[in-house]
Amino acid sequence: MKTLTISLLLAFAAILPTTHAADPVKEKSLKHVVSFKFKKEATPEQIKKVEVAFAALKGKISVIAGLDWGTNNSPEGLNKGFTHCWVVTFKTEKDRDAYLVHPEHKAFVDILKPVLDEPFVIDFWTKE
Repeated sequence: MKTLTISLLLAFAAILPTTHAADPVKEKSLKHVVSFKFKKEATPEQIKKVEVAFAALKGKISVIAGLDWGTNNSPEGLNKGFTHCWVVTFKTEKDRDAYLVHPEHKAFVDILKPVLDEPFVIDFWTKE
């Protein structure tokens, strides 16, 4: 009887759904995607200053949950002159809105404006 009980418990345990500690629960996040097209006369030094200043926002604005960026390397030739892409992650729309008016963000925009030809911005909630 003891063996039967143990066998039934093991069989039941085998069919239960399992979760693994290594399987992270994916939470929705708000992505703020920003791409820049720089003026033709923008120097590499000016563009580098923009890169450093934007990347530094992660350490200056606490509502930023994540910040990734890079430069275009697509072979398709469809970037329409946009060379830099930034993905800023927020937990809530309130956090995103606080970021937009934050003094450090405004100071960054002051660095960006003299060399910016055109920005492209789109925000979206992640979906599974």
